[in-house]
Amino acid sequence: MSDEQKTMGRSYRIGNTAVPARPLEPGLYLVATPIGNLGDITLRALETLAGADVLACEDTRVTRVLLDRYGIVNRPFAYHEHNAAEAGPKLLAALAEGRSVALVSDAGTPLVSDPGYRLGRMAIDAGHRVIPIPGASAPLAALVGSGLPSDSFLFAGFLPVKDKGRRDRLAELSRVPATLVFFESPHRIGASLAAAADVLGTAREAAVCRELTKAFEEFRRGTLAELADFYAERAVKGEIVLLIAPPEIDDVPGAMEVDVLLKELAATMPTSKAAAEGARLTGLSKKDLYQRLLALKDGDGGKAS
Repeated sequence: MSDEQKTMGRSYRIGNTAVPARPLEPGLYLVATPIGNLGDITLRALETLAGADVLACEDTRVTRVLLDRYGIVNRPFAYHEHNAAEAGPKLLAALAEGRSVALVSDAGTPLVSDPGYRLGRMAIDAGHRVIPIPGASAPLAALVGSGLPSDSFLFAGFLPVKDKGRRDRLAELSRVPATLVFFESPHRIGASLAAAADVLGTAREAAVCRELTKAFEEFRRGTLAELADFYAERAVKGEIVLLIAPPEIDDVPGAMEVDVLLKELAATMPTSKAAAEGARLTGLSKKDLYQRLLALKDGDGGKAS
């Protein structure tokens, strides 16, 4: 089949203009889709969805809404948790035949808290090319809007459903020197915040980000105690990202060693550069390290530069 034949009927629409989609090279294309606002799709994603030989998605009804919005006639093929064992080999067979396969989830990036990672891993193991098509990301959107440190963060998916498992997981992460990012369901957010306040401390800063990019987008910021109290009896709707600030430097393993490192760095460079280098070496927040250096400077009678 020639490129011209493959391109026939493959296009996407921007306003009233139809844009032809170029044929794709063989491979598995992991395409990020909007997390709420359909206007957040990228041009590269549209061309990929229109040009792929096979389009696999989590829910064909959800993906059809996106395709119809942009005039894409490609027929979606269901690939999700419940049919992965059957559908996965079919997609791998298409890759083996030299076809292009695009994979999308209902919202955001495939492989992030969905079964797509299995297909990606199998494609890599089979020697197929895997191409990410980046776009909207709920964890990153929540992080940049939260006001919490963003120079080091850990995405930890969903917390366990049962209270003991949830508390055990929070305890494992309690001293990680980074902002913690979780997905959470609206009917569990109150319980998760209460557990986090108990395990991590009531004064730790946090943010609850709900309905990102949608009409009723909401950022609620405060301490874990304040947020746990707010959501204790409130029924909320929509998808939620929960962010929890890093622990104070004194609560991080090796705090004494961090102080020694900071003093050594500050002896040879300005405070801001010492904080930046300390953040690079330790994974701790540059802002927190800068404040720590100022405190050390005061404690040493102004010796830090």
